[in-house]
Amino acid sequence: MERDAILLAVGLNEKDIFNLTKNEALTTKFLRTITEVNIPLENKSSEFNYSCGPLILKLIQSIPDNLADNRLIIAKYIAQGKLKTGVQVEEAIKYAKKIGTTPLPIQDFEVECGVGADVNEEKVTELVNGQISSNKLSYYTIGKANVGKLVGTLRNEIKLLKFADGNIIKQVVEKAFQALSEELKDTPVEEAPKKVEKVAVVKTATTTEKVATQPQKKTYNFDARFLETAVNPPELLEQHKNQTGGKIMTRFPPEPNGFLHIGHAKAMNLSFGYAMSEGGCTYLRYDDTNPEKEEKIYFDSIREMMEWMGFKPFKITYTSDYMDQMYDFAVQLIKEGKAYVDFSSKKEIHDQRENKIESKYRNTTPEENLKRFEQMKMGIYDEGAAVLRVKIDMSSDNYNMRDFVAYRIKYVAHPHQGNKWCIYPTYDFSHCIVDSLENITHSLCTLEFENRRDSYYWLLATLKLYRPHVYEFSRLNITTALLSKRKVLKLVKEKIIRSWDDPRVLTLAGLRRRGYTPEGIKSFCDDIGVTRVENLIPIERLEQSLRTDLDERVNRVFAVLEPLKVVLTNYDANKVEHVEAKNHPKLAERGSRQLPLSRVLYIESSDFREVDSEDYYGLAPNKSVGLRYAPCNIHCEKVIKDENGKIVELHCTADFDKKEKPKTYIHWLSQSAPGVDPMKAEVRLYEKLFTCDDLDEVGDEWLNYINPNSEIIKPNAFVDPYFQDAKNRAVYEKYQFERVGFFVVDQDTTNDQLVFNRSVTLKVDNKFKSK
Repeated sequence: MERDAILLAVGLNEKDIFNLTKNEALTTKFLRTITEVNIPLENKSSEFNYSCGPLILKLIQSIPDNLADNRLIIAKYIAQGKLKTGVQVEEAIKYAKKIGTTPLPIQDFEVECGVGADVNEEKVTELVNGQISSNKLSYYTIGKANVGKLVGTLRNEIKLLKFADGNIIKQVVEKAFQALSEELKDTPVEEAPKKVEKVAVVKTATTTEKVATQPQKKTYNFDARFLETAVNPPELLEQHKNQTGGKIMTRFPPEPNGFLHIGHAKAMNLSFGYAMSEGGCTYLRYDDTNPEKEEKIYFDSIREMMEWMGFKPFKITYTSDYMDQMYDFAVQLIKEGKAYVDFSSKKEIHDQRENKIESKYRNTTPEENLKRFEQMKMGIYDEGAAVLRVKIDMSSDNYNMRDFVAYRIKYVAHPHQGNKWCIYPTYDFSHCIVDSLENITHSLCTLEFENRRDSYYWLLATLKLYRPHVYEFSRLNITTALLSKRKVLKLVKEKIIRSWDDPRVLTLAGLRRRGYTPEGIKSFCDDIGVTRVENLIPIERLEQSLRTDLDERVNRVFAVLEPLKVVLTNYDANKVEHVEAKNHPKLAERGSRQLPLSRVLYIESSDFREVDSEDYYGLAPNKSVGLRYAPCNIHCEKVIKDENGKIVELHCTADFDKKEKPKTYIHWLSQSAPGVDPMKAEVRLYEKLFTCDDLDEVGDEWLNYINPNSEIIKPNAFVDPYFQDAKNRAVYEKYQFERVGFFVVDQDTTNDQLVFNRSVTLKVDNKFKSK
């Protein structure tokens, strides 16, 4: 069968295939795995799951090649339908990583992954009732405060429940709690005492923050400015609780007009993290009411990056899906005399709102406004000729309460709705309504939206809709970094950076290409916390989160970025021996690799100086250094220069007796045979894109602060023979180049050209700190 036919036969859809086949190495690995699990593709058998492709792909992407034997066993379980769900495969991945290279203990593995577990409603009922009976008062206290939290608590405590259907669990727990409530209805329940957190004061270059050290469980303070309109009437609150079962409901609502950046990661970490900690749910909602700025590539990239970060929404929605309901609400406001069609120009409306002046159209009759709004919908007016405004309070001190625009005309095809509509609601009109319709309990947003909370609650109260709790937190600002999608787009269009995923920008796609991990990014978000205080976070904190994450995660290899040739004059010209090098100094189970050692080797140019000094430990004339892992030291006897006086070669002697203890050991790479140099690679060294700490301070002059050395390319680097194995060259594979830094295989890598990006140096280097 042809490649694409095989991919389709195992359940990948066309989009999956398109994304997969962009990565040749991953495609090869996937096809090899499908062959090895022996799925009969042409004569199908009922013994196999022919929708297993997505789960096997997830497995391959998650488990490294050094665990390939156990990975193949898990792939066979998936192909044979023994691991059927994403949850089971996630548990399998966790277990495989936990045991490392140890052969998979089948019995324990099957228990951990729920193989053969039939967690039906009867079994769930047995497990839940048994757990609750062990401490009825404790579970009653949790459930009385929040039934959704009780569901989450029991799912965490009863291992088998992770493999059960979520709806069944919810129904069983609610039924069990009702029975428990009846049994303990006359039992007084004391509130649990609040835990006092110990705090540590952390000082950075720009901020001083208190960071909780105990307890480890995240705590959230969502206190915000009180408004009477934010209070839900009892009947609305009861209706909301009936629809949600008391669950915490959050949403992540990006506008699909650009790529997600690390500020969005902070927002995701908060919305998804809070909901998960409380046993709740999170929507991914595309806020798609600006069709002229929205493109399919942005919709796709948002979902891709959210999934890469490890966040899973329980539902994906579009603001535009609610256009019919929002239109009806607009009509309702017009009929009640609380909205009107305005033919003022954009500037006139701005001036009216700025100067608290009523529009001459403000008191048009509801009947006339209904007619005009219908004409807007029918496309009678030119784009920009008319808008619908809500009638609130033009004398208010809050600009957003001065009759904001609710609808405008746009003759642009919508990427999701096509040409169905030519009028679109604004953010101020749509956001609160969709939050309410989706029963969001906590609407979490950044502080620039704080002045909108008044109109948010005014509109919901006027429409007699349920009102979520709104909390505004400080947006993420990082030194030397640009997070504005508009400005990043300008950099792309003017070809100052490669693309939206350029490793120098803090888009999530750029961070992934730079070599960042979801875990490192989440650790950074947890480190900086969530407050209402605006501050500027040093980028070094983000870099340190990555170092910490990668230190144990990645193997060590050698790479010589600026090679300087060294000839060992006392070494047999035809001899090649191999030395053993550890793949990780602290993790023996990672194994080792063989490095060739011969007469000709290469060291880093920076590891040699023609003029020695007391504070310099590298190689110099008549001086020795050690070669890391090698059985000898080398002693420099002679320096060879070209006609321009440039040093091109060193003649050294190898000291196998190691008569002197060297002050330092350097990395190196040797010819694998006489005249056969090490493998070549292009290495891209990335630094901060801007030389200014706070780009907001320089305003429109921000382009003048671009760092001309933000990307330095080393086109002729030599790399470890470890990379002769194609599996070690897979895109996004990460390594530490010993003594140099952390690096990642770039997507520009081909069969003929290996490309690496520097993720971060081994430690903060003062010469690279922002000015």
